[in-house]
Amino acid sequence: MKILVLNGSPRPKGNTAAMTAVFRKEAENNGHRVKEFSVCKMNIKGCLACEYCHGKVRGECVQKDDMQEIYAELKDAEMLVLAAPIYYHGISGQLKCVIDRFYSALYPTAPKTLKKVAMFLSSGDDDMYVGAKFSYDGDFLGYLGLEGCGIFTNHDTDVMERIKNMARQL
Repeated sequence: MKILVLNGSPRPKGNTAAMTAVFRKEAENNGHRVKEFSVCKMNIKGCLACEYCHGKVRGECVQKDDMQEIYAELKDAEMLVLAAPIYYHGISGQLKCVIDRFYSALYPTAPKTLKKVAMFLSSGDDDMYVGAKFSYDGDFLGYLGLEGCGIFTNHDTDVMERIKNMARQL
């Protein structure tokens, strides 16, 4: 399975990075191909709402920035992992910007290969995940109809083992 991991944390050695590292190692050990992007290090601008992507050149964004690398991987990804710290009850702005730019690639439907999604979240408070969970449930499970592989937080008991188990069961 080809898995696309989008890490929206600016901390290269933080909780979010630890979760993606555990997942990546276990998934690769089980024969999956994993491509991870640290979106905080990329030059990705916000969506312009110009509708260029829904005109003559369907699915192509008018902006030519680092998002093109993600679009290329998204075309045949079978699973998407969204990983981010929580800022003001939602995912980091860097990852939110990427998700907004999915408008050109995932609207009105996701690529036929994309079937699964998971979310890794990190917060200093164990009661701050409502906004991120709302997006996961509404945008990825509901609207896109992807199979949910779970939401994992740094406050979950045995979170690293749970992430490993999920990766083994893919």
